[in-house]
Amino acid sequence: MFISETTLRVRYADTDQMNVVYHGNYATYFEVARTESVRQLGLTYKEMEAMGMAMPVVELHIKYLRPAHYDDLLNVKTILKELPADHRIEFHQEVYNEAGKLLTTGKVVLFFMNIKTKEKTTMPPQLEEKLKPYFK
Repeated sequence: MFISETTLRVRYADTDQMNVVYHGNYATYFEVARTESVRQLGLTYKEMEAMGMAMPVVELHIKYLRPAHYDDLLNVKTILKELPADHRIEFHQEVYNEAGKLLTTGKVVLFFMNIKTKEKTTMPPQLEEKLKPYFK
């Protein structure tokens, strides 16, 4: 299992009239954390795109448990429970506040896609090489 953690601070612009993080902003928080998790492995999305690989989101599920507020420091965990075996990669994500309380959970499914052909493909070997040690 691969787990990474990313810290984010809630900006004023992220909140709504009720002084809580607007629900749609969690998709952005998840994206930032996914991008950083790949970076923590030693790759970047930019490098994968240069290799001809895109990763479009095809599913997004979010469950809101508790609110986050302006200026809260959030810890977003990104978890890969399984090594991708085909064209899908599934990220499980959890958002915690500074007190360690679970605020939000989510699952994001992306496909590996060849940029030129727009067809599904398998995980790039460079990413697989970085992930394999976590799934022994």
